[in-house]
Amino acid sequence: MRTTVDADPYAWPYDGVIDPEHTALICIDWQTDFCGPGGYVDTMGYDLELTRAGLEPTAKVLAAVRSAGWTVIHTREGHRPDLSDCPPNKLWRSKNIGAGIGDAGPCGRILVRGEPGWEIVPEVAPIAGELVVDKPGKGAFYATDLDLLLRRGGITHLVFTGITTDVCVHTTMREANDKGYECLLLTDCTGATDVGNYQAALKMVTMQGGVFGAIAPSSALLAAIGE
Repeated sequence: MRTTVDADPYAWPYDGVIDPEHTALICIDWQTDFCGPGGYVDTMGYDLELTRAGLEPTAKVLAAVRSAGWTVIHTREGHRPDLSDCPPNKLWRSKNIGAGIGDAGPCGRILVRGEPGWEIVPEVAPIAGELVVDKPGKGAFYATDLDLLLRRGGITHLVFTGITTDVCVHTTMREANDKGYECLLLTDCTGATDVGNYQAALKMVTMQGGVFGAIAPSSALLAAIGE
């Protein structure tokens, strides 16, 4: 079924109906370091229930769009083992709050590529054929080949899940909007370490007629694609 999503502040997409051939689901940083025991967020002392809240809805969306033949792309934030790609200010901030990037933790070295904490959690792990983009920053377009992969695949429309809503998801959505992609954020498929920040991040998307795109619960997307 090809139709639109009942989204806020407009029916998504703005330019017609959902086209699986030109639409991708982007799953941002569903890593142990951000939503698993002993990871980066847990070490900082935040409530994991807030970042894990979107896992179950995201798993349902993943199953639906895989069945519908969508492109699915996963991202992972992490740094080289020698931290040569970690800016000094980012490293300083992490150490200043007691969760230093590269420091040893229960899930290996924090936010380092190849460590257990860097891996995507099993509930929403990639399957064969799905792309994984490794990024050193918050935005998934920064210092990666994501834009190239999307354009080579003919993708023009992006649906976002992931964590955290106010940081990596928002940064990537803003980048995508500037590059001309039509964006939808699934509200129950994201989460943040602070409820107020989560709510503010959602509101920001809807301002000015949808300054970065639109938002909707996953149920609205599933209804639109006949699931």
